[in-house]
This record gives sequence, structure tokens and C-alpha cells, in this order.
Amino acid sequence: MIFAGIENGGLLALTIILTALAGIAIGIACAIFIPFFRYRVRMDKHNKALRDAEIKADHIIKNAQLDGKQAAYELKQEADKEIKEKKNDLAAQEQKLFQREQSIDRRDASIAAKEANVEERLEEVNRKSKEYDKKSASLQEKIDSIISELERVSNMSVQEAKDELFAQVESKTSKEMAAYIKSREEEAKEQADENAKEVLGLAMTRWAQEVTTERTVSVVSLPNDEMKGRIIGREGRNIRTLEQLLGVDLIIDDTPEVITISCFDPIRREVARLTLEQLVKDGRIQPGRIEEIVEKCKKEVEGSIEKAGEEAALKLGLPRINKELLNYVGRLKYRTSYGQNMLEHSVEVAYLAGIMAAELGLDQNLAKRAGLLHDIGKAADFEMEGSHVEIGTHLCKKYGEPEVVINAVESHHDDVEKKFVISCLVQAADTLSAARPGARSEILENYIKRIEKLEEICNEYDGVYQSYAMQSGREIRVMVIPEKVDDLTAAKMAREIKERIENEMTYPGTIKVSVIREYRAIETAK
Repeated sequence: MIFAGIENGGLLALTIILTALAGIAIGIACAIFIPFFRYRVRMDKHNKALRDAEIKADHIIKNAQLDGKQAAYELKQEADKEIKEKKNDLAAQEQKLFQREQSIDRRDASIAAKEANVEERLEEVNRKSKEYDKKSASLQEKIDSIISELERVSNMSVQEAKDELFAQVESKTSKEMAAYIKSREEEAKEQADENAKEVLGLAMTRWAQEVTTERTVSVVSLPNDEMKGRIIGREGRNIRTLEQLLGVDLIIDDTPEVITISCFDPIRREVARLTLEQLVKDGRIQPGRIEEIVEKCKKEVEGSIEKAGEEAALKLGLPRINKELLNYVGRLKYRTSYGQNMLEHSVEVAYLAGIMAAELGLDQNLAKRAGLLHDIGKAADFEMEGSHVEIGTHLCKKYGEPEVVINAVESHHDDVEKKFVISCLVQAADTLSAARPGARSEILENYIKRIEKLEEICNEYDGVYQSYAMQSGREIRVMVIPEKVDDLTAAKMAREIKERIENEMTYPGTIKVSVIREYRAIETAK
């Protein structure tokens, strides 16, 4: 029984072992054959994709071959067509060249014929030239003999006779020209005097302006001399900061309680004046405070310039002026000429030109516009090269002003020809504004030099006895010797002196030239 049980147990264990070994064998087989099977499946798919790709590649190659053949055929057709066209062009050009060669041959034949004709004529001209030379030599001999006979009879050489003749002709012509010019001037004055006096008189009576003129201030008063040291600062740092920020020169000398501001730019000078006044009033003078005050004063002056330009245009009733150009008009507030404020002068010229234009039936607003802008170049002559006339013309062209205004600006000092009547009115108004009493002034040294130059120009003329500058140099009277200078020569001398003064001198307003010729017969009864 026991052995039977052992045998049964052994069999069961053996069965389990065999079953386990069989399972392991099956697992090993699966582990080997399943990846192999998967690999086979992937290889089949890959081979199928390769076959499909080869089929598509064959189709693409065949299609490309067909397209290439078609393109080659089309290119061949186009090349054949182009070759045919070029052959036709070459044939046409050959035909033109053939025709041109025929034309050249005909022209050569014509030129050869003309050359033969020219040679015949040249021979004829040479023959006639020789005959002319013989006749000319014969005539010259006769003329020389006649001249020798005339020199012997008159006791004068040919050159002396020429000089005498020219002197007589010049003397006679000069007097006739002076008489003709004088008569024409008198006729023109008679015709224009009445209308001109009426228009100018009306313009002057309808515009009144203060005689006193505003001057640019370049001196700042101080409460005491101690303030000079505070403005200079420790080791000069305050004054260096001021000069660097303002772009001016501050002159601090022995003059008590005064600082002088020196700068060609009137805008900078005005900013410097306001800055110093505010610093003196505030009392806190140090670099940080100086920078703050300078920026504040610059904005204040810029606002004042803009406001002045707008007020001038509004006062004259002139709309639609470029804003930048109005800014230049406002700058004239700080610009002077011979002591006359340029903004007030420009407004005055605009009023006068407008009044005269209205009386003549012209465009009053256009005349005012030209009068206001005639000296606009003086607002930028310290920062641009050229005269104020050139700068003003450039600014007016830049900002699109009308041609009438541009011509008035560039011709108000006779730099160019006046094309419009308004240009003449602007020049007349400019002269009226500058020449009225008290409008302009000049320093004593320049005044003395101008007076001396006037008298020097007049004394250079032959026959002048003495000359006197009168009315502060606005009139020059020239006394001549009556035996040497007649009435016509006196009129000619006055005109020549006037032209020399205009060309050689710079002066405010106008200068009247009076040449006085007086003859007195005096006897004393005893």
C-alpha cells in the first residue's frame, strides 16, 4: 500500500514536471517564432511599398519623357520661327545697305562734280584777288599821298586829327545827351508828380506810428556789486554754466552794478537778459538752478515769438501764412536796424503798401503780405549765409509764397528788376518808414564816416568848389564854379554823384543831392 502510494505520488510529480517542461518548450518556441513572424509581416509590407514606389517612379519617368519631348518640340518650333524672322530681317537690312550704297555712289559722283566746280571758282577767285591786291596797292599809294598832302597843309598828324575830332564829337554829344535826359526827366516828373504826391500823402496821413523806437537791451542792472561775485561763482563755475547754456558772452568789468551781454543772435541775447534778471530776483544762483531758469526763459521767449508773429498777421488781417514763416516774423521783434525795431517797421511798411495799393486799385492784402515779409531775411541773417534779401527770398520760396511777394522781397533794394507794381509800392513804403524823423539812428563814428565819404565823393569832380553835408547826412549840397560847369553839366554831375552814393555807400533812408551853380555880377559904385 505504501509502495503503491509512493508510486502514485511519483507519477503525479513526474506528470507535473513533464507538463512544466512542455510549457517552457512552448514558451521558448513562441518567443522564437512570434518575432520571426512579425519580421516576415513587416518585410512583406516593405516589399509591397517598394514595388508600389517602383511602379510610380516608372510612371513619373514616362510622363517626364513625354513632357520633355513635347517641350523640345515646342522649343524647336520657336527656334525655327526666330531663325526665319532673323533671316527676313537680314534680308531687309541687306536691301537697305544696297540702297544706301547706291545713294552713296550717287552722292560721291555729285561731290566730285561740285569739287571740280569749286576748283574752277577758286581759280577765278585767286585771279580776281590778285587783281584786287594790285588795285588796293594803287589806291593805298594814292591815299598815302593825299594824307601826306593834308598833313602838310594842316600841320597836324593823323592821330592828332582823330583826337581833335573825337574830342569835339564827345563834347557835343555829352551836352546833347545831358539836355535830352534832363528834358525827359522833367516830362516824366510833370506826369508822375501829381499822382505820386497824392498817393504818398494819403498813405502817410492815414498811418501814424510812434517816433520812439524799441531797442534791444544788452545791459542788465544789478542791485549791488556783490551780485557780480555770486553770478561769477566759485572758480567761475556759474558764469561758465551761463555762457555755455546761453551761447553768449557775459562781460563783467569795473562798471558798477552792470553786466553786459554780447551776442550777435538777438534771440539768445533776450534769453540771457531774462535769465539774469530772474536769477538776480530769485537770489539762488548755482548750476542746477541756472539750467532750470534757462529752460524756462527759452520757452517764454519762444512763446513770445510765436505770439508776436500771430498778432502781426492778425493785426494786418492776413490769414493762411505758414506757421514756420510766422515764427520768423515773430523773431523780428528782437531784431533792430539802426535802432528801429524790425517787427514794427515791417508792420508799418505793410500798412503803407496796403493803403497805396488800395488807392491804385490793386490787391491790398497781397501788398500787405509783401510789406510784412520784405525784411524777413533779417530774422535769420545771423544763422544763414548771405544778405537779408537773399535769405528772405529763400524763405519765401521755401514756404510757397506768391511770386509777387518773392519779387517784392528780392527787389526792394534794387538787387533784381521789379516785375510788379506792388514791388514798387513796397520799396516806397520801406523808404517812408525808414526815412521818417526819429525812425533810425546810428552810432557817432559811423555817422562821421558817412558824412566824410559823402563830401569826399563830391569833391572828386572837376569844377567843384566846395560840398556840404546837411540834415544829418540826408542831403548833400555841391557848390560848383560857374565858369567851369554849365547847367547841363551840373545836371549830369548830380546824376553821377547819386549813382556813386547808391553803389559805394550804405545809409539809412534817402540822400538828396543838390548841385548849385550860381553866377553873380557885382560892382561897387563909389
